[in-house]
Amino acid sequence: IKPTVTLQPSWTQIYSGETVTVRCEIQGGEGAQWTYEWRAAKLNTPPTSNEYRIIRATESDSGGYSCRGRRDYFFSEWSDIITLTVSSSNRPVVTLYPNWSEIYRGETITVRCEIHGGDTEWDYEWETNSMIKAPNQNEYRIRSASSSNSGNYRCKGRMKSSQHKTTEWSDSVTLTVSDNKPRPVLTVSPSWLSPGASVTLNCEVEHPSAGWSFYWYKAVPDLSEKSSSYELLPDGSGTAQDSYIIHGQTHTAGYVCRAGRGDPEYHTDHSQPKFVWSADVHSAASLTVSPDRVQHFTSDSVSLTCEGNFTEWRVRKFSEDGRLYSDCRRMTGSTCDINTSKSDTAVYWCESGSGEFSSAVNITVQNDGNGPILVSPVHPVTEGASVSLSCSLRTQKILSNVFFYHNDKLIQNDTRGELKISAVSKSDEDFYKCQYSGRESAQSWMSVKGEQDQKIFYFFLMFIISFISLLKYFVNLLYLILLS
Repeated sequence: IKPTVTLQPSWTQIYSGETVTVRCEIQGGEGAQWTYEWRAAKLNTPPTSNEYRIIRATESDSGGYSCRGRRDYFFSEWSDIITLTVSSSNRPVVTLYPNWSEIYRGETITVRCEIHGGDTEWDYEWETNSMIKAPNQNEYRIRSASSSNSGNYRCKGRMKSSQHKTTEWSDSVTLTVSDNKPRPVLTVSPSWLSPGASVTLNCEVEHPSAGWSFYWYKAVPDLSEKSSSYELLPDGSGTAQDSYIIHGQTHTAGYVCRAGRGDPEYHTDHSQPKFVWSADVHSAASLTVSPDRVQHFTSDSVSLTCEGNFTEWRVRKFSEDGRLYSDCRRMTGSTCDINTSKSDTAVYWCESGSGEFSSAVNITVQNDGNGPILVSPVHPVTEGASVSLSCSLRTQKILSNVFFYHNDKLIQNDTRGELKISAVSKSDEDFYKCQYSGRESAQSWMSVKGEQDQKIFYFFLMFIISFISLLKYFVNLLYLILLS
């Protein structure tokens, strides 16, 4: 025969001042004259009792309890040990679920009061300085939170069986609800595409560790709304990682991200669009610049012309200070005319009404009216081709005594007025600037595209033409067969 030790109430953890009864029960031994022996030894007074009532428990009452029965000369086995823990304090704990100390207007969060020792045996009392008071339950679910829910929350419990017995007040937990909807910040690397390079998008939100998942979109131009629509990228829905890698991107493109968290899911605003630019002039849309150079003086007349088989265009501009502009001040048909100022130093590209992006170009405006500018091509130079760089003042081209620099290293300082490269190679791709009479131009990047890139393009073009011709042949053949 093996007895069982039970606790009444059946809480193995209680707090100082509470009452509990430890009882030894022998199944099948009803009616028999049993005496009882206990471990711990202090319960053996009186030694024959089958239960021991602990009134106003203290930490010294903590420990393991077991018993056995005796009848005449027969002893039962010792019972299994039951462990009682008496804690010095029954202070509740306020928790937030999810555990976000700052949330945003419209999110859902639960404020919970946790008391060890049996939640169903407690009534709850809340104290908060928020404008909305919490109910007298162990948890308070805030749906569609607002700033009125901001404040400090603390709670205490009152025993249902004995209303005069209460816990201490919990420590306060602060909840902050922001009325401002968050907007993540998207970064794109690299900004300019090079053959074979991958594009990495990073989406940054406030409190980045707080359970966010991320959504990734391609920005598609929408000229009717003077904005963009967003198309979800492949596998770009709800990723756990705050980065997304795009392989094989060859043309100028815009991207957007946003984040979500919680249940039901709360979404941030979309980020501002960020762009990766390509100088590839073989795309369905292209941009030409007249005069055909990167650098210009203030008050120069510069024309940006969008080219391609489209009827609607807009010219976009990303300025040095990080601002994105969607409208050209003077747009005639597909041409944007600019009377240059320092603020026109920017990256420019075209967007068609069908959602196509053109190649992108850099424009630099020289603010020093007496200084020179470097005359260099706007678009990439094909590998193996020749190119000439020169230096010009506002009133005239400089014909002699010009110093040329390649990545800040002097490479030509004789009487010539031009830097001629007879067969451009990839190693020539870099920054260049010129100097005349002690005044330097700004530096500009000269891009070099591989000759192989052109061959691939023309091969692809010929393949498409051949495929269409073959398709037309089979359609005509099918038509003749059906007629016969």
